[in-house]
Amino acid sequence: MQNETLGGELIDDETTLTIRELCRACSQQTEWILELVDEGVLEPLAGIEKDMVFSAVELRRARTAMRLQRDLGVNLAGVALILDLLDEVGALRQLSGKTHYLEVAR
Repeated sequence: MQNETLGGELIDDETTLTIRELCRACSQQTEWILELVDEGVLEPLAGIEKDMVFSAVELRRARTAMRLQRDLGVNLAGVALILDLLDEVGALRQLSGKTHYLEVAR
């Protein structure tokens, strides 16, 4: 058995990535990222075309989009819808947790 060393970098929500870094992190071409932006799946923090800058949150969204397309064959419009629904579910879960906390605190 061979030992393999994996390299990585921890990023937090404050980290920003250039479009090139985002492409590398997702193993995708720039055109794919631009399609995600055009479809509203990703929202750059700043810049246009090859000068776009993205947040770490967008990296998670891009990777989820990649898996939806690769594993399930979902088209870009479907990816956008699924990610919006996942965002809504997350927001509802947070709201539900806060509501539960408020009820316990009474």
